Amino acid sequence: MSNLSDIIEGFIKELMDANNNKVIEIQRNILAQQFDCSPSQINYVLTTRFNNDRGYTVESRRGGGGYIRIFKVRSSIEDELKRILNESIGDSITLNKAIDLINVLLEREVISHNEKIIMQSTLSDRALNIVVYEDRNKLRADILKEMILVTI
Repeated sequence: MSNLSDIIEGFIKELMDANNNKVIEIQRNILAQQFDCSPSQINYVLTTRFNNDRGYTVESRRGGGGYIRIFKVRSSIEDELKRILNESIGDSITLNKAIDLINVLLEREVISHNEKIIMQSTLSDRALNIVVYEDRNKLRADILKEMILVTI
């Protein structure tokens, strides 16, 4: 069973698909009422599921007539991969953030489902268990960068 955040994310993605991945405009309070949740739950979904790392830009205006606009960022795959290498990974990356990035690569059809599984397994704590825990995120970042460079 999906949690509420997954359901809200799916709903917003369906709206994006119905609008040919162009900008959509929603109202936080109306969406919160529709899903019987607080507006902060909507904020959480927007912050964690529709951010730059996942290929979205969110613009909002608060107040009575406030709105939220969600844009799907269009860029070349090569530009996107370079941005990921430079901005998202850095010198260190947690396993959860690495998995998020790998899912973005799959969603954008840069990698296949099998490649996703291989990448996640390679970066797992189990695979890196010989490395001291404090150094795993650094090694994970280096390995992920190398795997992404192979796709360019």
